[in-house]
Amino acid sequence: MVVLILERVTPSLRGELTRWLIQPKTGVFVGRIPARVRDLLWERVGRSLRKGAATMIHSDDTEQGFSVRVLGDPSKVVTDFEGLFLPRTPVSR
Repeated sequence: MVVLILERVTPSLRGELTRWLIQPKTGVFVGRIPARVRDLLWERVGRSLRKGAATMIHSDDTEQGFSVRVLGDPSKVVTDFEGLFLPRTPVSR
């Protein structure tokens, strides 16, 4: 299972991702895809991100059963705290 959350990205990138994942809400994509496709999509998102942000949560063999990847400057920061992923809202600058 893969959940991909995009913030401040182009509509064309969101449209391209709908080829592999469903979009239940604007900027949120969900699907069940092979790890290779997941990694290729993540690279594609990274190339198209510009000033946006992306967070990917995918199934993995960890204590929580998933891993988190982040690119850009998201509204929520995910911190790895002794093997547990914990979200936090960054302090305003």
